[in-house]
Amino acid sequence: MAFPTTVIVEFAWDPEANVYVATSDDVPGLVAEAKTVEKLDEKVRYLIPLLLEENKHLFNDELDMSVPIELLIQQRSILSLNAG
Repeated sequence: MAFPTTVIVEFAWDPEANVYVATSDDVPGLVAEAKTVEKLDEKVRYLIPLLLEENKHLFNDELDMSVPIELLIQQRSILSLNAG
């Protein structure tokens, strides 16, 4: 597995738990949740370096701790259209 040139993290709203959940295919073990996108962003920025360091044996390349992060935030809402 090559070290990612960009870490893509997906944020999705979990309506049952009433939290945002972050996951990433680029960071082994990354699963985090928080009530707000801002809090989740803080958690993710803290966890990514720790998890990449912990899993560095999985990467063929040298571990470079300056990797860009791309956040994909998914939120569902309802738009009411009044035809009136």
